[in-house]
Amino acid sequence: MTDITLALPFALPPPELATDLLRALKMPAWAALLGRHSNLQYRAFDNNSRVLPHEAWLSHALGLGNHAALATACMRGCGLAAEAAQCHWFMLQPAYVQISRTHFLLTDLRDLHLSEADSLALYDVARPYFDEIGKPLLHGAAGLWFVRADDWASLSTASPDAATTQSMGDWLPEGEHARAFRKLQNEIQMLWHEHPVNEARQARGLQPVNSCWLWGGAGPAAPSGRVAISADTAWMTALAAPELRQPTAQQLIAQPGTVLLADLIAPAQAGDWADWLARMQRIEQEWFAPLLAALKDGRISSVKLVLSHRFGTSTVTSSKLAQRKFWRQPSLNPLLKQS
Repeated sequence: MTDITLALPFALPPPELATDLLRALKMPAWAALLGRHSNLQYRAFDNNSRVLPHEAWLSHALGLGNHAALATACMRGCGLAAEAAQCHWFMLQPAYVQISRTHFLLTDLRDLHLSEADSLALYDVARPYFDEIGKPLLHGAAGLWFVRADDWASLSTASPDAATTQSMGDWLPEGEHARAFRKLQNEIQMLWHEHPVNEARQARGLQPVNSCWLWGGAGPAAPSGRVAISADTAWMTALAAPELRQPTAQQLIAQPGTVLLADLIAPAQAGDWADWLARMQRIEQEWFAPLLAALKDGRISSVKLVLSHRFGTSTVTSSKLAQRKFWRQPSLNPLLKQS
């Protein structure tokens, strides 16, 4: 098999900005893959799933369903396979919640810049409380913890990236045990309030850690698929086998498979479109141009691009034969057909 799938979360610009952003891009290789396609399809995404389209896609690609039940898969990536093989676990991530007069806002967890030392210090404060209520807490990586909560398996949770930039109240866990989680969350907030770790962080100009986010609940099922991931978060890094972390186009061409690049998520979430444009240009040079060249000279047979934003996904496939359709002009305009 020489088919390649490349997933690019937030490569679809917001509809209201798409025309201006695409006009600013100079990406001939991407334009050739888009304009000379063999198949193109856009699907709107149901936000009621409480995850983002690329998170549902990644979960499906790993053989874990479409609801981002990722906790135990992440545990395996953190060296906690024995614990992951039993019971029901959630990811619990330290967070900073911005408080205004009208609402709470979960900020992007990437902005915490949480070190291993700070993460372990806060974990050590919280762990005895979890032990006391019978919900073991494990430290997987900086900012990535796991809590065993078998009786909470029915909770409906949201991914932190889905909740970021939204009113937090709409994205908190829902279900029979939601109140129990809120009580736990409040206890943790009080434990960390004015903690020396937070005082030191604020003195260094960093956000305090004043809350935690629960999501990704999963049973012991192990992933059945493999995805190479260029990650920007600890949980994404944990989902890829060590040899599949931070892949390059050359590696993908030599060993075709499936790759997710997370480079565009942070600037899109922050609305930093200058950074988004710069990163897109790097992707053109580092990914689209090599993939197009390999497609044209027959080293690979097809390239499938999975391009998404918060509201939906465009899937675009190009082949060597499609690239011979000289009467089709390379163009980014197919990206405008996203609704």
